Amino acid sequence: MSMTQDEIDALISDAGSAPGDISDIDAGANSEASEQSAEYPKFPEMEFNQDDTIYSPLDPKLELLYDLKLPVSIELGRTNMLIRDILRLGRGSVIEFDKLVSEPVDVLINGKKVAEGEVVVIDKHFGIRVTTLIDPADRIRGVKNK
Repeated sequence: MSMTQDEIDALISDAGSAPGDISDIDAGANSEASEQSAEYPKFPEMEFNQDDTIYSPLDPKLELLYDLKLPVSIELGRTNMLIRDILRLGRGSVIEFDKLVSEPVDVLINGKKVAEGEVVVIDKHFGIRVTTLIDPADRIRGVKNK
């Protein structure tokens, strides 16, 4: 089916004033809005349980979680370095961290600090003796804030 240029122009000009046009919709919406007043919906107030329930490790509700593996890491310290200094690193280079030797290291589980401890050597392997646990309520608050 082929159309002449006059037929195409007529369709285009008719489309601008066709019923159901966007301008007709806007005009209809404004006239209806002036006749009726809209009320905001009312919802019941929701109650939030502020009680931070801490479950015992033996709680059967946690049984599903027992077989999950999470990454455990120890943070000895942190520092910021310029790229030029990183590129100059070689065998025997020393990087200074922000913590002192006597300060405890952080125990991170899944990237969240859960404890502090001191480094120990066990049969030629490094280990951590946990000295301080982060309060479980603080850990839960930290998870909720993220």
